[in-house]
Amino acid sequence: MIHIIPVNKLSARALRGVIEEFISRAGTDYGAVDASMETKFKQAKASLLNGSVVLVFDDETETTNMFRVDDPILKKIYALPEDTETKEAILAEMIKPEK
Repeated sequence: MIHIIPVNKLSARALRGVIEEFISRAGTDYGAVDASMETKFKQAKASLLNGSVVLVFDDETETTNMFRVDDPILKKIYALPEDTETKEAILAEMIKPEK
């Protein structure tokens, strides 16, 4: 099952851990100029706190990802059928991490 995690439900330590894990992934793009980890952290945290980005957790893969609220994947999540089994299968396929 896929969950959108309310940022205000996480402790400061848990939030920091989730953000640091996400920004340390290879391929995370921060523009033409590479930013320091602290700058990346501040940008990601600000985006989560201002609501332009949300945390999404996938039970099956046990991964957390950050998506912009206007990301097409999130729009697909909200437009999915009510059938839980079908919805979970579609979502898992959409956010499956690359191997």
